[in-house]
Amino acid sequence: MAIEQFQYIRSLQAYEGREVTIKGWVSNKRDSKGLVFLIMRDGSGFAQCVVDAAKVSEEQFEAAKRLTMESSVCLTGTVVKDERQVGGYEIQVSAVEIIQIAQEYPIAKKEHGVEFLVENRHLWLRSRKQWAMMRVRNRVIFAIHSFFQQNDFLQMDAPIFTGNACEGTSTLFETDFYGRPAYLSQSGQLYGEALAMAHGKIYTFGPTFRAEKSKTRRHLSEFWMIEPEMAFYNLDMNMDLIEQFLKYVVDDVITHCASELETLERNTAFLRNAVTQKFPRIHYDDAVAMIRGEKEVDGKNSIKLLEADLEGIKLRIAEIAKEIAEREAKIEGGSLKQGEINFNKNKIDTLKNESKELEERAGNIPQWLESARNFQHGNDFGGSDETVLTRLFSCPIMVYNWPAAVKAFYMKRDPNDPRYVKGVDVLAPEGYGEIVGGAEREDNYEMLLERIQHEQLPVEAFDWYLDLRKYGTVPHAGFGLGLERMVMWISGGQHIREAIPFPRFYGRLEP
Repeated sequence: MAIEQFQYIRSLQAYEGREVTIKGWVSNKRDSKGLVFLIMRDGSGFAQCVVDAAKVSEEQFEAAKRLTMESSVCLTGTVVKDERQVGGYEIQVSAVEIIQIAQEYPIAKKEHGVEFLVENRHLWLRSRKQWAMMRVRNRVIFAIHSFFQQNDFLQMDAPIFTGNACEGTSTLFETDFYGRPAYLSQSGQLYGEALAMAHGKIYTFGPTFRAEKSKTRRHLSEFWMIEPEMAFYNLDMNMDLIEQFLKYVVDDVITHCASELETLERNTAFLRNAVTQKFPRIHYDDAVAMIRGEKEVDGKNSIKLLEADLEGIKLRIAEIAKEIAEREAKIEGGSLKQGEINFNKNKIDTLKNESKELEERAGNIPQWLESARNFQHGNDFGGSDETVLTRLFSCPIMVYNWPAAVKAFYMKRDPNDPRYVKGVDVLAPEGYGEIVGGAEREDNYEMLLERIQHEQLPVEAFDWYLDLRKYGTVPHAGFGLGLERMVMWISGGQHIREAIPFPRFYGRLEP
């Protein structure tokens, strides 16, 4: 027996020609003579519901007219197929039951700045694009679990509290743990290695914390990490697994979230490339040459591409300015109806926001060009370097064998060239940058001990970790995927704060 005695919008197609009852909120509303058109949302989807004065009582029609944005209501009516409507079906209403008439909704049908929306995140989550992004996030999480479970991995949990700040305290959150200082975890990797020595293949999936005073589009202070660790894996096997994993997740989301990606206006070409194309694997040295413009990829040069991008952006900014001026002149002309005025004002707001983003990019590109031309071999990649490099490719790329000086102590040195470690970063295209970082781990006790001492880390804090190299050490590898960065890339989001329900970053602790 069904628990709910009502239906959900997502399943309307199963009730074509039949009567249903839905419960939800008014997402949008417009009136016409003798008709009220309601766009309803119920968490599972959106649907148009038409209240016709000729088919309901006068009292119920007046009730429908009173509904405001985000009012909660129960509607009963007949499902009719109409491919012109959102979802392909509409409900011809026969009964209206108001649950609550909402007060004036603060997030109106116009463009708002990101700060205002984040301040009202508890309400912003109801908007169609945020709803779609959270559904994409849910599907990404489901696909991640499905992939690992199907491939015989065990999900394990690493502690959130850690007892020491082994890599310094500058980016760690300190708290009191029964009179002792403790820190919120930045990674479950070391514990994952111990678990892999017990179970072979494991993955952890949990929150991690980083006290970076950064407000960039790519950074959060609280985020979720997926960290697999595999015994008897080397770097090549690790890269094979990463590629299979990413292809699986992206393909799953494309398949099951087509309508959500459409709502997000996501061009899925790059996502489909990620599924069908082999990820290029690029040695760090070659990647540096590509960034500097010293090495081309299929006839494409990073410096020339950036210069062309800048010219294209300048042209678009000019086009936007012209369109805004034309629309403002129409409004000032006084011949437009109120609906047309509102339409043009909303369009102007959208164009201004687009122009603002383009102007930001136009201001960044000269800095990116300067940085690319003067990139120093041996340095780690910054966000702009990743953008410059991935601009040359149409799918994710893998940059491997990094200089040891810029990577963590636990990464295994390349025996053929100990200046490098057997690490890999996966960089997403379209400027989204690093989404995965991984490596083959150092499995030799003496080498690992030397690295700990070289980094001036407290050896006693790593006694348990060193034990893993004393009692049955084996080659092993793993990687970490930032969930929010993955969601941001797949959904085409511009701010990582949109990829998590309630973001926490420098200066933001509410709501």
